[in-house]
Amino acid sequence: MLNRFKDFIKSKLKSVKSSNLKDVKIEGITKRWLINIIGVIAVILVIAFITATVGIKGYYYNTAESIVKSGASESAVKYFKNNLDAGYSLEASAADYIDSYPYKTRTTLWIIDSDGNVILSSSGFKIEKQDMPDYNDAMTKAGGISKFIGKAENGEKIMAVSRAITDSGGIEIGAIRVMTVIDEIDNQIRTLSFLMALAFIFVMGIIFYSNRFFIRSIITPVKEINEATKLIASGNLDVRIEKQYNDEIGDLSDSINTMATEIAAADKMKNDFISTISHELRTPLTSIKGWGETLTLGNSDDVDELTRKGLQVIVKEASRLEGFVEELLDFSRLQSGRMTLRLTKTDVLAELMETLFTFTERAMREGYSVKYNIPDNPSVTNADPNRLKQVFMNILDNALKYSRPGSSIFVKAEFIKKDEKNFVKILIVDQGCGISAEDLPHVKEKFYKANMSVRGSGIGLAVTNEIVNLHGGSLDIDSVEGKGTMVSITLPVEEIFEQGEGEKGK
Repeated sequence: MLNRFKDFIKSKLKSVKSSNLKDVKIEGITKRWLINIIGVIAVILVIAFITATVGIKGYYYNTAESIVKSGASESAVKYFKNNLDAGYSLEASAADYIDSYPYKTRTTLWIIDSDGNVILSSSGFKIEKQDMPDYNDAMTKAGGISKFIGKAENGEKIMAVSRAITDSGGIEIGAIRVMTVIDEIDNQIRTLSFLMALAFIFVMGIIFYSNRFFIRSIITPVKEINEATKLIASGNLDVRIEKQYNDEIGDLSDSINTMATEIAAADKMKNDFISTISHELRTPLTSIKGWGETLTLGNSDDVDELTRKGLQVIVKEASRLEGFVEELLDFSRLQSGRMTLRLTKTDVLAELMETLFTFTERAMREGYSVKYNIPDNPSVTNADPNRLKQVFMNILDNALKYSRPGSSIFVKAEFIKKDEKNFVKILIVDQGCGISAEDLPHVKEKFYKANMSVRGSGIGLAVTNEIVNLHGGSLDIDSVEGKGTMVSITLPVEEIFEQGEGEKGK
């Protein structure tokens, strides 16, 4: 019955462990908690269990030993010695001693002669001669007493104490051997040890689950705070953390919410300032550029050469500032979510060719060559043609700015299928200075400039990436420092037509 009970408890513990602990993620704070708290408690409980088990075993064994030794006491030896001196034989003295022996129900008493023969037993049965280590030790060692714990010849585990019987001359003429079966004692010790183990496991379970609930009350809010701060860092300033506890974690949530609110207010102020100043700058720049062009194209006889060159510089720089202002306005629209597309049926590659036509003339004037391979097939999609041209021109302008004079810029377009959808992929490759591995992941971020020696605001690529995303496409950049950069623009199209490519370039 006891064994069946043990098996039942073990099976229940195993099922609870497999069902409730398999979802516990051992990482981070939980890992440190398990090692520093639960690990220490587990070690303490194991030490307490071992100590208690050893103590219980010692108590039971000491009790059994005291009972056994009481049957083979010095007074018993003195009794036999006095009888022998009075002329009684060892057998007669043994019969009288066994008749008066008080522990017959709990122990077995043997009287053994000097040859190792059991001449009388308290059980009344005849005992054959057998191996008795304690008897042999008691007959030979000083003090004349020895203890033995081990298996008897019948297979039972016993505790035996033998004490030598001597005559008045000190000669060993036999021994008293008292034995008790300790199998039942061991069963009781195992039962108590098992119950203590159950109690320790129960206590450990209570500690584990109560601490697990506590640790979750920390980890869950911390994870939420971590996710919220990542969203805030990525630019989502509308994120707020729900305050769950009126403690340090709750105060941290309030602080982060306040920080996000203040950052959002500062960001709005910055965007409003950029939008306002851009609009304010655009009007005078347009006037400066217009009058500069007018004066440049006027009667050449009325303008000397120095004035004409000055007017050309004014027009050129005004155009550059006008482009910068347009980038700021696009950035303002991007930040406020007001960047929209005027969609219409558009041939993507036709817009690319128009941009290349304008760009190639400029590149040739500055000492660069442009080579391109563009299919003649239609590439129709819903798109904003002006924004597409802005994308192409920004990428080509970057390729020109970061390239060495005399180098080439390569442009290639091809139709591809991805996830059962049709796309046109445009590759723009330069032979410029390239981008370092450290800077490459950040080049599409707002105001990030990998090369500070080249003019530019650091806004254009961020705006370009957003325009491509609004068209449902993707913009990828691959670069090797010192060798060049490849920009890949992938845009969806309605249908892939049979390709017909022609090599072009200047």
